[in-house]
Amino acid sequence: VNDQGVPIQALQIGEGPVNSLIVATHHGNEYGSTAVALGIADNFAKKPITGQTVYIVPVLNISGYNKANRNETALGRSSDPNRDYTGPCKSGASFNLKSTKALSDFLEQKNIQISATLHTFWPAVVYPWGISTHDLSTPYDAQYIELAKDATKESNYTVGNNTQVLYAADGTFEDYAYWKHGIWSLLFELGFSHNPDATAIKNMIDVNIPGVRRFLENSPKQRVANHAFVGKCDTQVMQRFVLE
Repeated sequence: VNDQGVPIQALQIGEGPVNSLIVATHHGNEYGSTAVALGIADNFAKKPITGQTVYIVPVLNISGYNKANRNETALGRSSDPNRDYTGPCKSGASFNLKSTKALSDFLEQKNIQISATLHTFWPAVVYPWGISTHDLSTPYDAQYIELAKDATKESNYTVGNNTQVLYAADGTFEDYAYWKHGIWSLLFELGFSHNPDATAIKNMIDVNIPGVRRFLENSPKQRVANHAFVGKCDTQVMQRFVLE
């Protein structure tokens, strides 16, 4: 449950030894990501991925979603859920929200091996690292690039490192899943607006379902072995992007 006592619901689709996760709406004003998650759920229910159990969380940030607010409220305080995870360059408290703690626990309980997070609104599919550092490489960059390119055949979204394509942000789910657990993690930034109309939403669903499916199908079926961050954190990287 979240901080308001509302259950956070997930859909389970298919059966198999590989456990995958798709989570939408860390940010409550990104309702297009929820629509895509539900579109994926409908598609996967009709044709499950062989050998996989796929869990889909259409709305993580329920209070924000209900108010079209990016942040989530807990104990009278507004927090960005996608800055609330631990990470190699994260300072300050983490898991201030019950929703992010619940999702973190879910990764361990279900032994998730592959995860896709859905956001709006910058057309890109990106991979770790997205943290405050100049040391952006992982041992799996080549595989990540191929997975991301394969996931964007229909959408033609930009592919690249999270920090380089978007911006540096510490405490995000995408980097946490990779850094803490070695989960194959991609971030899908969908479409071109936080306020897509019905036509734009349909397009977002249509061009991303095949790519998300291929990402889950083609990812290695075991967590990565070498997922520690061995670089040097530099908060100036994040500050530079914030100023820009």
